[in-house]
Amino acid sequence: MPSQEEAVSRRHRVVVIGSGFGGLFGTQALKRADVDITLVARTTHHLFQPLLYQVATGILSEGEIAPATREVLARQKNARVLLGTVTHIDLAARTVTSKVLDRETVTPYDTLLVAAGAGQSYFGNDHFARYAPGMKSIDDALELRGRIFGAFEWAELASTPKEIERLMTFVVVGAGPTGVEMAGQIAELSRRTLRRDFRRIDTSRARIILLDAAPQVLGAFGDHLGGKATEKLQQIGVEVQLGAKVVGVDATGIDVEDSDGHRRRIEAVTKVWAAGVQASELGAQLAEQSGAEIDRSGRVLVGDDLTLPGHPEVFVVGDMASLKGYPGVAQVAIQGARYAADQVKRRLAGQEPRGPFEYHDKGSMATISRFSAVASIGKLHFSGFTAWLLWLAVHLVYIIGFKHRLTTLLHWAVSFVGRGRSERTVTEQQVFARTAIEDLGEEYAPSLPRVPEDRKAPPQSVAQARDEASRSA
Repeated sequence: MPSQEEAVSRRHRVVVIGSGFGGLFGTQALKRADVDITLVARTTHHLFQPLLYQVATGILSEGEIAPATREVLARQKNARVLLGTVTHIDLAARTVTSKVLDRETVTPYDTLLVAAGAGQSYFGNDHFARYAPGMKSIDDALELRGRIFGAFEWAELASTPKEIERLMTFVVVGAGPTGVEMAGQIAELSRRTLRRDFRRIDTSRARIILLDAAPQVLGAFGDHLGGKATEKLQQIGVEVQLGAKVVGVDATGIDVEDSDGHRRRIEAVTKVWAAGVQASELGAQLAEQSGAEIDRSGRVLVGDDLTLPGHPEVFVVGDMASLKGYPGVAQVAIQGARYAADQVKRRLAGQEPRGPFEYHDKGSMATISRFSAVASIGKLHFSGFTAWLLWLAVHLVYIIGFKHRLTTLLHWAVSFVGRGRSERTVTEQQVFARTAIEDLGEEYAPSLPRVPEDRKAPPQSVAQARDEASRSA
């Protein structure tokens, strides 16, 4: 325990969980604050998730949409980054426990910003993930890239028309923005990029199906833009099947139940799951310890100031927070994190807190194909080329770093003006590594060998390590 003098002199400790939009923007908003920030994340990068589908379809590389978190925060002297999956939050002790391989780290906090995001929801059918990967991580995108491009390669080798048809049928589940963008890009891929590359198969005859249990494409965009999107998807060869609920998924197909109760099967090797999200399981931990409620998606019902009930030192933002029906989009996470950072600075300065958090909707947009998108900004609705230009500008603005904006723009020029896609390299490891790890079972736990001296040595702070290094020099 620190002495009273040390406690007085010690700077306020802020722990941020997650390196997504909420975590990163919240950390950056505290750049000039008199605090010490520790950002704990399960990956070493900040993921620009809205463009993940372009990694999966070979337009962009993973590095262009996922800059290293340490590089982004390198000049922010009051912030450090720790790699690790947060396994436990102790509200009473005010500590966060994280783990990477077999090493556990316990980090104390005075203020906690929880922005752990959300994963894919299979609505209680998690076994579907084996055959229909989601779209929430770089691993997901690389696996899907391997499956999509691999399907055409396997079709070229197929021996029967039935096998070719099964391999060249692609099913995207979920008609929200991610599903629409994914289906549109697979259609572009098959009809433009790969059209001249194979000898035995005609890739333009690939069947792309977009299905959803909902009655409309892009339901959040309204009837007009949803209708425009449906019309454009059909023009580029996407079959839109609505009122269709997925009831089974296996290696070679997908079982669907229509709104009239009729069940049918679609033979397809490649399936993409873009329906539903589930908040991080850390939400359940916070709820159990604080008595807060959680909604059906696992999101924590927070106060108007984004704090956990009974714990004003804990802010919950982004996909993990449930407040006033705000959507789980990047702008809600960014605005919420900046609001929380401002509250922290006000508290430290002895100022009155701001009023309740209010989300300012800056609009929604989704691409359908090259030069075609839909956008809803307040009462204004755009579609076609104008909406596509808006989409282009907004996404370039929010990509972190000049070099990433430049290379992204060059890759878009190659893909949208020409026919090429620069990121078509795929490996068996990308496709099968996840399922291979699953097959090892829950008992499998990767570890890093450590010598006896490492196990016995007490943990060393960064300052202690620097002092020791200086003395050695």
